[in-house]
Amino acid sequence: MSLQDAPQPSGTGRLLNIFKDRSVEDHGVGWSSLWDSGESDLWDRGKASPALVDIIEQESDLINPLNQNGSRKKAIVPGCGRGYDVVMLALHGFDAYGLEISETAVKEAEAYALAQIKSPSAYHFRSGEHRQGSRGSATFLKGDFFSSDWAFTEDIGGSTKFDLAYDYTFLCALHPERRKDWANSMARIVKPGGLLICLEFPLYKDPSLPGPPWGLKGVHWDLLSQGGDGVVWGNVGEDGKEEATEHCEKGAFRRILYAKPALSHEAGKGTDMLSVNQRK
Repeated sequence: MSLQDAPQPSGTGRLLNIFKDRSVEDHGVGWSSLWDSGESDLWDRGKASPALVDIIEQESDLINPLNQNGSRKKAIVPGCGRGYDVVMLALHGFDAYGLEISETAVKEAEAYALAQIKSPSAYHFRSGEHRQGSRGSATFLKGDFFSSDWAFTEDIGGSTKFDLAYDYTFLCALHPERRKDWANSMARIVKPGGLLICLEFPLYKDPSLPGPPWGLKGVHWDLLSQGGDGVVWGNVGEDGKEEATEHCEKGAFRRILYAKPALSHEAGKGTDMLSVNQRK
């Protein structure tokens, strides 16, 4: 698929107009206003990430919801939207948390979770059928990801560290100036040995074009490994493996899996990459 043929997310033009004259510091207010005005359909995918469902069920040895003592691992989805991925993780045994800057988003996610935990939709499972097993909890928090205030609430059980973090469209919704902050914040909240899973999107978009969504060339190189902005590739091959392997020890995360997902949302199908990065 060529860059020109890649499907564009619905509502892209509207988003560009909303954010083109806003200061980076004011972007959070912009997203909150879109939730308040009922315009979340501009980016809403309507279901959990098929690529995340796949890897959770296929890589159960790598991504296990239980600790050795039987306690549940904690997962977090910053910028969780209506909470599709949070609920899916809870249905697969994690105590899952969703973080949103908008009070309206939190309320909509809580309503969605209440219904889905009782009667899950087929898209939460790879086979389309409900997998039997113990469920975890789904909790939603209001807060700014780049502030530590939200992490000191009783709702997360007194621990500010998570075993798993998932990012799909949160990173691409952030102005590139905030990408270093994103990487630093992920390193802060993921515990040593924990996993940062990224469905990397939109890889088809020229990073020089305005957003959101803002294009990027990858997440590990050079964003996680070098503290860059995810735009510069340098002398790395298209698969990103040679140079990323050489430099991975310089960052807080070590990439342990990198593959094109068999399934993904239509907006990035055929161009998305799935990466699993382990906190050192």
